Amino acid sequence: MLFIGDFGIDDIVALLFAYYSKSIDIVGIVVDYGNISKKNATITARYIQEITQLTDIPIIGGADRPLTGEQPTYFPEIHGEYGLGPITPDLSEPIPEFENFYEILTVINQYPNEISIVNVGRLTSLATAIVLYPNFLSQVKEFFIMGGAFLFPGNATPIAEANFYSDHYAANLVISNVEKVKIFPLNVTNYAIIPDNIINQLDQYFKRTGDSVGQLLKPIITYYSDWYKKRDPSISGGPMHDLLTLWAVTNSNQFQFVDKPVKINTEDGVARGQSIGDFRPYKELEKYPIHSIAIKFDYQFYIENVYSTFVNGNKFY
Repeated sequence: MLFIGDFGIDDIVALLFAYYSKSIDIVGIVVDYGNISKKNATITARYIQEITQLTDIPIIGGADRPLTGEQPTYFPEIHGEYGLGPITPDLSEPIPEFENFYEILTVINQYPNEISIVNVGRLTSLATAIVLYPNFLSQVKEFFIMGGAFLFPGNATPIAEANFYSDHYAANLVISNVEKVKIFPLNVTNYAIIPDNIINQLDQYFKRTGDSVGQLLKPIITYYSDWYKKRDPSISGGPMHDLLTLWAVTNSNQFQFVDKPVKINTEDGVARGQSIGDFRPYKELEKYPIHSIAIKFDYQFYIENVYSTFVNGNKFY
């Protein structure tokens, strides 16, 4: 798996899940702007490398800003300054500058037709790769993208999801040029909440076993969930948008998908970044690429599988 993320809390939880999973091998991490700055995200990526001791996984410097040319907006009130909630990473040595975007080809060429790309942040880096290296698409097995809201409320605007809204040009470029993307919109990811009792059980387990990596989960998820609960007291926690998307790589059979023509609105204004799918039976948008949109998933299986993955071991122990 090649992971492209913007290093918010749900990105970090997704990476930690992959660390514990015996079914997922991350072979490269592309670090982008988004929930936090690219600089801080790079620090966090190196910190995750250090605490997991997985220093052989390459960190690839991705986009610093969107294709729109705008200065990005960051969300420390939701994710913390470093995407770790209340935690400030302590590195053993200074980080280098990762100006090595070309390494995305190196990683893909090592595993031709075997790599799944999981893009859970803005789509700027993926769009850039398509423009710079158009032939690399044929070497990728499948694409999993967190983004969009189809006939469903947005979270950046009333109708647009944040990843698609923040760089609507990049989102449209990717959706228009990649075939049969699996898209995980807010329709499903809004419900990927890990209940407090499960978080507490995991924290007790990690403390009992002395697992310092696992003990990151509770403080960062609590920070994230507290923000959501303050905004909407009816919600039971923070949605793990990116965890659900990564989890789907090995659990796609737990989702219901519909194949629909998709386009992204590239006009500024109230409809900026809106994900448009033609859900009518006669599909007048057929000139647009058809993608697989997740509309339902087995929540109970998701919770049980996430819990058992964290508890039943890290493949590197």
